[in-house]
Amino acid sequence: MTDASDREFDHLLVSREFLADPYPLLHRLREEHPVHWCEPIGGWILTKYDDIIATFKDVDHYGNEGRLAKAVEYLPPETRARFKRFEDHYRTKGLLFSDPPDHTRLRTLVTKAFTPRVVEAMRPRIQAITDELLDAVQATGQMDVMRDFAMPLPATVLAEIYGAPVADRLRIRRWADALLAFQGVNKPSLEILDRAQSALVELRAYLVALIAERRRQPREDLLSQLLAAESEGDKLTEAELISTSVTLLVAGHETTTSLIGSSIYTLLRHAEQWRLVQDDPNLLRPAIEEVLRFESPVARQPRLMKADAELGGYSIRKGQVVFQMLNAANRDPAHFADPDRFDILRQNNRHIAFGYGIHFCVGALLARTEGQIAISSVMKRMPGIRLATDTPDWDVEKRNGRVLKTLPVLF
Repeated sequence: MTDASDREFDHLLVSREFLADPYPLLHRLREEHPVHWCEPIGGWILTKYDDIIATFKDVDHYGNEGRLAKAVEYLPPETRARFKRFEDHYRTKGLLFSDPPDHTRLRTLVTKAFTPRVVEAMRPRIQAITDELLDAVQATGQMDVMRDFAMPLPATVLAEIYGAPVADRLRIRRWADALLAFQGVNKPSLEILDRAQSALVELRAYLVALIAERRRQPREDLLSQLLAAESEGDKLTEAELISTSVTLLVAGHETTTSLIGSSIYTLLRHAEQWRLVQDDPNLLRPAIEEVLRFESPVARQPRLMKADAELGGYSIRKGQVVFQMLNAANRDPAHFADPDRFDILRQNNRHIAFGYGIHFCVGALLARTEGQIAISSVMKRMPGIRLATDTPDWDVEKRNGRVLKTLPVLF
């Protein structure tokens, strides 16, 4: 690999063109340089399925704790000091920012709200919210799928599960957007970090007030359960509770928003497969799994090195960050035949869109369930739905996610 090739890859990896269509470059990286140090991003870029699985399994070297706090370490001391509240938050252990045994304890507490029995019991409520959102646009003959449907559906469901007032979902969404914008690189701009810290301060204050209210008046919601729950005698500390709550409210709906939008867009772009699902509802589940593989909602996940390790012939040092490019893994031809072909009849679709091992997404079943209800409802109520434009409007501000910014449709 020449210096010129390295520089070319580095330039392309932070370009808007890459974020709009990452797959050609990811294929090149996987073939030419599957373990690549990217200076502008500030970390190693991993593109092979097998390498990424290995880093999921090896929790002794590839850790979660403190991984997002690394975003400010590149700053000079006097500038970094401005972001003390940001850094303090992301150095606090929480569901996504801890390693075993703390992660095991925190995950045990949270997963109780997302068991198959609990999610199945939520189906009628998810269907009701879906119907309310579609009722609001049905007579107009058009909608922006993202604004009118894909964003408010999971945001409403999650607010109800957690115990936040549904009326606050737009505020929570704004905070979430600001906190997701800095993720995916280790050298975000000062402007992005300022917005993230401001959102974090506001969201934490909001949660402190909500937690105090639930302590006074517990309800049948996840926040009340977390306040009361114990796992092997260990309760959540206040800091852990706030950190985990931020994670649930920020990351908890983005994946489902992406899944719903990408499902409608990709299936409509492949009209013959849309019709297959319309004719045979049993194909809806494999269709959603193929969307998760084809347009993985979480494009990349960082891991912080807890100790030196070797990967792909390269020495990765303690304190460095590796980015697991899930969207590259899920189009690796070593595991998926003709990976750039969208095929809802694909066999052996062992994608890792929701992660792997102990870090498999706790809300995966809920996301799949919401996706199934959303897509089946649109198909039944709007059988003639069509794209208003053939040009996808991907949100290129979110580096770690693959989500449409707008999706206008007619019906």
